[in-house]
Amino acid sequence: MEQWVRVRNEQDRQLLKWLIETVGETAIVKAARACTTGDTKPYLSQVRAHLGVSVPRRPTQRAQPGEVGEQHLQAIYQILQRPRMHLQARL
Repeated sequence: MEQWVRVRNEQDRQLLKWLIETVGETAIVKAARACTTGDTKPYLSQVRAHLGVSVPRRPTQRAQPGEVGEQHLQAIYQILQRPRMHLQARL
C-alpha cells in the first residue's frame, strides 16, 4: 500500500493499517489515484479526507505512579511529619 500513498512515520503506518481495516485496499487505491497530482504520491491525510472518514481518537492513558515514586513520596511524608522542634535543634 505504501506505493500509493506517502507514509512518513509509525503514526502514518498505524493510520494506513486502520484505513485498510475500515474501508479496504481498493477504496484506498481509488482515493489515492484521485488525489495524485503529477508524479508525487498523495499524503495519507489527503486520502483519508477524500474517503470522508474520521480517525477515532485514541484513549489517553494516564501514567500510574511507579513503586519507586511511591517510596520517595512516603519518605517525604515521613520527613514532613517530624516535629518542628527536632528540625530547629539541628540548625
